[in-house]
Amino acid sequence: MSLSVLIVDDEPIARHALARLLREHADIEIVGECGDGASALAAIRAHSPDLVFLDIQMPEMTGLEVAATLGAQLPATVFVTAYEQYAVRAFEANAVDYLVKPFSRERFAQTLQRVRERLGRGADDPRRVAEALEALRRREDYLERVPVRVDDRVVLVPVDDIVWIRANRNTVELHLKEATHEVRQTMSALAARLDPRRFARVHRSAIVNVRRVREIHPWFNGHHVLTLDTGQQLRMSRYQHELFMRLVTTGGSE
Repeated sequence: MSLSVLIVDDEPIARHALARLLREHADIEIVGECGDGASALAAIRAHSPDLVFLDIQMPEMTGLEVAATLGAQLPATVFVTAYEQYAVRAFEANAVDYLVKPFSRERFAQTLQRVRERLGRGADDPRRVAEALEALRRREDYLERVPVRVDDRVVLVPVDDIVWIRANRNTVELHLKEATHEVRQTMSALAARLDPRRFARVHRSAIVNVRRVREIHPWFNGHHVLTLDTGQQLRMSRYQHELFMRLVTTGGSE
């Protein structure tokens, strides 16, 4: 099976390294090389390559933004990155594979094998690709730190340090293991900025960090009580129980 390939990376050395490895395969045709996201978009639309090697960290427009812009028009893609933590994001964007720089000839060969197997099975459902990219785009907007005022300074609290959140009219209380901070924001506004795989609303006035839940006990009339790793106990609305249990048992993968 012949493959047309586009290489996208803002580092010339990285582009040349990929091109050298690809030229060792007689059935692969390199249709172009791009050093930024805008030219990558134009080249993909002009050449419709079978496969794109797409760098994630590029100035102005990242590889993930290129993928999100193309949506269902995105060809089979191998993301290239210098950082291991981006590997998960690559697979969430429905990538065929990823390469972490610097990669070996053996690792590159594995990637090509996966590409051939994927393309041999036929194209993925475009709706699935678009949905994966849209979910990834939304996830990029979730808060990783919450600014709170402490005396005369602002402290950035990592969301993973939050055990649970309590609504108090037009403010919320962030309950940490050894401190509580008040933030002037409504519960609904803050909930919209938190990753739903990590935080669950268990009551009208309470949100919990799913990873901080230690035990779940049945209570009266279909309600349940959560015990957090700090020992704090919270009552969970019976209407939230099924959704919460699905989130816990899937490990937040939904």
